[in-house]
Amino acid sequence: MVSSKDDSATDSDNSSGDVPDSKPSVYTEGEKVLAYHGPRIYEAKVQKAELRKNEWRYFVHYLGWNKNWDEWVGTDRLMKHTEDNVLKQQALDKKQGMEKNTKSGRSAQAKPKSSADVKLDKEDTKSNVPKGKKRKADSGTEKGNVSAEKLVKIQIPSTLKKQLVDDWEFITQQNKLVKLPRSPTVDDILTKYLEYRSKKDGMMTDSVGEILNGIRCYFDKALPVILLYKKERQQYHEAVSDNVSPSSVYGAEHLLRLFVKLPELLAYVKIEEETLIRLQQKLLDFLKFLQKNQGTFFLSAYDGPKASEGSGNDKES
Repeated sequence: MVSSKDDSATDSDNSSGDVPDSKPSVYTEGEKVLAYHGPRIYEAKVQKAELRKNEWRYFVHYLGWNKNWDEWVGTDRLMKHTEDNVLKQQALDKKQGMEKNTKSGRSAQAKPKSSADVKLDKEDTKSNVPKGKKRKADSGTEKGNVSAEKLVKIQIPSTLKKQLVDDWEFITQQNKLVKLPRSPTVDDILTKYLEYRSKKDGMMTDSVGEILNGIRCYFDKALPVILLYKKERQQYHEAVSDNVSPSSVYGAEHLLRLFVKLPELLAYVKIEEETLIRLQQKLLDFLKFLQKNQGTFFLSAYDGPKASEGSGNDKES
């Protein structure tokens, strides 16, 4: 599991409180439940329950996991914590080849990647699917096609994980935004890294340049689809026109979000094992470069709400 927060880029923004209580909640706050996360079922606890657009949403904490994995889910992802459902959980784990970890519903470090990156599917990894349909559209198909073994393992440094959490907090909880255009931009950061590697290695290998071009390409394509929170969409349309690349407008805050999504995105690319290992090392080196320059590249505070529609009673479409 990774701190992508399933609904972080979809409906983690609150739109509750204004909808008539037309149907009772199936689960209560504080209730222990079983939650589907990717191809498996985990023990979880309901932290919050909110009625959104006439549909109940639940903020769950996966027992035994860091709170960075907490996320909003729908009733289709939850089951009552009954003996029958626990047996179903164990049977599903066996089917997934996880016999060693059937008791706890959680596992060693290798397992989070399978479930964590599946979380990326929950957003719109495939395409601009209508908001209400993306979970069901993706949940059954992508999970079956991508195995844990094929996922690129990207270990995000702890200080950058905190940066991701702070980023989520600023935008979804405090109604703030990253002021655009950013300086340095994603393009600037990639150029600085290229210069850094050139000085460190005494020369520049083509592979590093190719990887940086790949990061830029993934960022530009992924940003409007899976890297934005709801409250940032209007800002995106105002800041990025048809002939402008997001990498020339956005900065480190949004670039870091890409690294949460990359394992799942890269899983659909055929990469030989030896190449995959080298790629993981280079991506990790780039993350360490971001960490080393965290104070320079990242904002310490975001802009407060201006005349944005994301503040006050968040009635976002």
